[in-house]
Amino acid sequence: MVNINELPENILLELFTHVPARQLLCNCRLVCSLWRDLIDVVTLWKRKSLQDGFITEDWEEPVEDWKIFYFLCSLQRNLLRNPCAEENMESWRLDYNGGDEWKVESLPGAHGTNFPDPRVKKYFVTSYGMCLKSQVVDLKAEGYWEELMDTFRPDIVIKDWFAPRADCGCTYHIRVQLASADYIILASFEPPPVTIEQWNDATWKEVSHTFSDYPPGVRHILFQHGGQDTQFWKGWYGPRVTNSSIIISHRTAKNPAPARPPPEDALVMGGRHPSLDAEIHPLVDFL
Repeated sequence: MVNINELPENILLELFTHVPARQLLCNCRLVCSLWRDLIDVVTLWKRKSLQDGFITEDWEEPVEDWKIFYFLCSLQRNLLRNPCAEENMESWRLDYNGGDEWKVESLPGAHGTNFPDPRVKKYFVTSYGMCLKSQVVDLKAEGYWEELMDTFRPDIVIKDWFAPRADCGCTYHIRVQLASADYIILASFEPPPVTIEQWNDATWKEVSHTFSDYPPGVRHILFQHGGQDTQFWKGWYGPRVTNSSIIISHRTAKNPAPARPPPEDALVMGGRHPSLDAEIHPLVDFL
């Protein structure tokens, strides 16, 4: 009988390209030193990336670690559930549900415009009282292990879309925070509220932010958005939101993050960050 290790290395590499990545690392890599060394070869992960459609033959973008690149690409997806209201309010926590409360409507809606992506059919709409909803993403449960987040720190890309009604002014809010396992806030994106005047063009606007080179220890992402109308009209005249996303990019930090303790005034479970002691602080309530 012929021992599999007697095969030329290029044949072994070709065989490994057809083995699921997790099995390569958790099982195959432990068989022997030859398999370990071959599985660590850059060429293998380049081939797997090409085979799975993560790159093309003419790919020129530099990649620092092809193995990590492959896993990030295989995990990449929108981590927010029900972002386009197809499942009504499922998966969202209603932190503030003022006025006539949150509602789901179909595009384009009264005095509205079509969404840039025709695949998006619905949106969430707010009322005359403050309406805020949120989700908490558990990164470990989504497959992002601790070393990946702490050492390689892939970019975390946040996007959201909102639009007013043409006949009513509104104010839109968004807040996204990166938190530790104990919900200590390590990084935050909270731009000033956006107010749109009455009699506008009702166009959809995109809000985006990329977290890069954040501190180690990120285990959760807290996402919250919403708003209210400025006319205080009964019904659903506040900002409309849809197509929200949290995506972990394949881009990683070039230098390891320095280990450092969180700031003393960071938000801790059961506590409250001073900057959140304002009119709107429901993220504190569900920690």
